[in-house]
Amino acid sequence: MFINEQIRAKEVMVIGPNGEQLGIKNIKDALTLSTYAGFDLVLINQNGNPPVCKIMDYNKFKYENKKKQKENLKKQRETNLEMKEYRLSVAIDVHDFNTRVNQAVKYLEKGHRVKASIRFKGREMAHTELGRDVLLRFAQALNNVSDIEQKPLLDGRNMTMILMPKKEK
Repeated sequence: MFINEQIRAKEVMVIGPNGEQLGIKNIKDALTLSTYAGFDLVLINQNGNPPVCKIMDYNKFKYENKKKQKENLKKQRETNLEMKEYRLSVAIDVHDFNTRVNQAVKYLEKGHRVKASIRFKGREMAHTELGRDVLLRFAQALNNVSDIEQKPLLDGRNMTMILMPKKEK
């Protein structure tokens, strides 16, 4: 965005600080008007015939734009809730399993989704049903705060399952 002396057009359509049209002015006259008002001359539309400039406080304009972008990013983050992955194993110990369940409960209560996965190593590939049992046991432990979005699926050496928070009624 071009401001003040960066604008290269000879004549510009000038819009005042309150949104009123001041008409087509020579660039020097427009710069004089903007400095007299204590603001900057900002090029809004360079493709117009003549180009359109507005008299405004450019730093305030940049600050408000940055604030809007942060707010939009925050809203976008809220709509695209994150997914946390928990890796389990076929031979997971009871304490490790309970720790992962407790962490998943906290994450699900925040409204995020949880992905539970198992990577089969070596001869474990011959007994994928054991991995499925671990994943279903994980889902059963979380059934009061979550629903199964995707049942356990085997993809190569990995088996994954996705849980989503329960809908409030």
